[in-house]
Amino acid sequence: MHGGLSPQLTNWNQIRKITRPLDPPNPSIAIDLLWSDPDKWVKGWQANTRGVSYVFGADIVKTFCQTMDIDLVARAHQVVQDGYEFFASRKLVTIFSAPHYCGEFDNAAGVMTVDDTLICSFDVLRATYKPIKRIQK
Repeated sequence: MHGGLSPQLTNWNQIRKITRPLDPPNPSIAIDLLWSDPDKWVKGWQANTRGVSYVFGADIVKTFCQTMDIDLVARAHQVVQDGYEFFASRKLVTIFSAPHYCGEFDNAAGVMTVDDTLICSFDVLRATYKPIKRIQK
């Protein structure tokens, strides 16, 4: 996923049937997959403060994983301080790979690797800063 889950998504064929490329209509499964976000204070679904899609609680993630027969949802779309962050009892992970995002955040980048036995591991990368050399005229 890029963003998150959709209340309309009940099987993988719904994703396979999305025609690409697209400018996703609002509302739609595609817009939710791009824009929805987990929220530790929410139970169920609520309107997203971004103005599009939803926020969802840990209960939604657990039900989604059972329905779709998966162990983990991997997503991006939100800055997390340490490069990756788990949610919903480790049923969802947010991975953000842009350190020092937009020059405004002091976040690390995260990279997730999945091995042949489906074990996930993470590398965390911090931005490094080099002094600027000024050329005198």
